[in-house]
Amino acid sequence: MKIVFLNDMIYDYAFDSERATWPTGGAERQQWLLARALASAGWSVTVGVRRPELQPGQARHADGVRFVDIGREHILLAWRRFFKRERADWWLWQCASHLFGFGVVLAHWSGTKTIFAAGVDRDVRVRDALYQRPRWWPAYALGLWRTDRIVLQHGGQRAGLRRRWSGKAHVVPNIISGSDQVIPRAMRVPVVSWIAALRVAKRPDRLIEIARLLPQVRFVVCGSPSTYMTPPGYSERAIEMFRATPNIEYRGQVSPTEALEVARTSTLLLSTSVEEGFPQTFLEAWKYGTPVVTLGIDPDGVVGALPLGAVCRDVHAAASAIVAFIDNAELWQRASLNAQDYVRRAHSPAAALSALERALHGPSSPSSAGTSPTRAAV
Repeated sequence: MKIVFLNDMIYDYAFDSERATWPTGGAERQQWLLARALASAGWSVTVGVRRPELQPGQARHADGVRFVDIGREHILLAWRRFFKRERADWWLWQCASHLFGFGVVLAHWSGTKTIFAAGVDRDVRVRDALYQRPRWWPAYALGLWRTDRIVLQHGGQRAGLRRRWSGKAHVVPNIISGSDQVIPRAMRVPVVSWIAALRVAKRPDRLIEIARLLPQVRFVVCGSPSTYMTPPGYSERAIEMFRATPNIEYRGQVSPTEALEVARTSTLLLSTSVEEGFPQTFLEAWKYGTPVVTLGIDPDGVVGALPLGAVCRDVHAAASAIVAFIDNAELWQRASLNAQDYVRRAHSPAAALSALERALHGPSSPSSAGTSPTRAAV
């Protein structure tokens, strides 16, 4: 079975490029982990890229995944040539884009089936999904209408998807590899980490409020400025407030290796985001046994139900939860062990690939012939 991807940033994660600055590019990091797992399972995996260090047609390999430069012609012409040349069984694209609709048509012309993978919850809300070129939402709707499979991160996304597309939609968990490098609580410095791009939706202002409520607790912040769905100057004002708050250590843009080390050594991971999919930061923290305190984001209710940390209604509840985990070793240990067990059971490469195989070989919805994609999205 052969699968292809089209995404430059997957290359950055595969070859530890300085452009890879997780958590920015969390969807691309997830695609890299999936591509690597598929290759390990015997799939033929190719990623089409445009890289200045490669010549058109030049290939490079990492962990069984082949990366090939698709050339510098118009993006859709390059995609058409790529699909025609590769003759793959499947093409997987993650996150809403007006280009997806055109890509589906081009892939189908070459005999390649297509998979759309949601990256955030808004991806299933067609009219609201596009940040760039929002008026092109009919092209995105075309892609969802014509694609062979839709892959969702959790059940909540299925609930938001148009019913006529639900027959070809499947929940496939984000993939994360396990870890044998869990640091015992007694060896961790009491630090709360916050790892996110400085966007409006991540709500760094809530982090600052919580830090001011807990002057005795040290917070380590990793995240670069962003203009994605964020007005100019917003990130810079957040950074100024970080630096003006004595118990916040702002590290700025960091490499994936440093971000993972922060998650591994912290006592807790704090999330103040108002919009996510299934946060990659949660999975990375949980694999190291680090509980998560979140202001509302709880995909399928796993954080609160298992529990893997605490789900809080406001900054005061979050501050109380942080103190409880720091002061109560038994509470922390229970959440830590639950987190490790959960990622091993639900988000291992084997679990994710098994779910993907079922999605690809299971039934898809009947053809929507005769129904316009724009009407389907209304």
